[in-house]
Amino acid sequence: MFKHRLISSLIFVPVSLLAFYFGGWALLAFMAICLGIGAFEYARVLNQAGLKVALWLLVGDVLALLGLRHFFGFQYSALSLCALLIGLAGHALLLYERGNEKAYQQFSLELSGILYLGWLGAYAVSLRGLPNGQWWGMAAVGLVMLVDLGSYIVGSLLGKHHFAPKLSPSKTWEGLAGGLLFGVGFGALIAWLAKPLLPGVSVWAGIGLGALIAIVAPFGDIFLSMLKRGAGVKDAGKLLPGIGGILDRIDSWLWGMAVAYYFVLLITS
Repeated sequence: MFKHRLISSLIFVPVSLLAFYFGGWALLAFMAICLGIGAFEYARVLNQAGLKVALWLLVGDVLALLGLRHFFGFQYSALSLCALLIGLAGHALLLYERGNEKAYQQFSLELSGILYLGWLGAYAVSLRGLPNGQWWGMAAVGLVMLVDLGSYIVGSLLGKHHFAPKLSPSKTWEGLAGGLLFGVGFGALIAWLAKPLLPGVSVWAGIGLGALIAIVAPFGDIFLSMLKRGAGVKDAGKLLPGIGGILDRIDSWLWGMAVAYYFVLLITS
């Protein structure tokens, strides 16, 4: 299990770091692949739970939000959300007229999935678009992975007290503490090493970013665990040995990139 998990991470992490380093089309293509597959896996989990969603609509809107964020930034975010709501509502009304009396449920599931994957996932592009965004993006990706590693190691060795036994029996308070220690420690180290690349950024800023990601990112994993439990599946997919699907890999990313974006705005404004 750990061997496969390590091999998958050693492949996935460098690719993601390179995507953030080069940015532009490289990052857009990388995120489109991750979010597109993630949307497919999200729909699969819901369908296995007996909750029907339109796969084409889910994947298409997730990629549309990503593309709009890449080409237009936040300027048209409100417009894109309005168009999204109108389109989804129109689709739901059409389904109801055709005899689907649970069209309201499908509307809610599709909207939540599109916002969860498309809106949050697009923050990777927004983060990369900030001044020195390639370094901030790489730091955030690295911290998400290191927090996950710290939680896994400490939780496996010392974990005894479960904080969400129904949703994720393997998650313990000790593991969370380990993730926090890794986040704070490596956040400080990254900030110190990156001083020539991020002038004016203090070690305390690195500690703050690491702590914030360590606190917020695990909720992505827990939220996905809730979906998988409801559907009766262990993993969202089988693409990454030892981890599961792409969604199992990026669930913490989705939250980590968003909070990193606003943290960088706060400390650099």
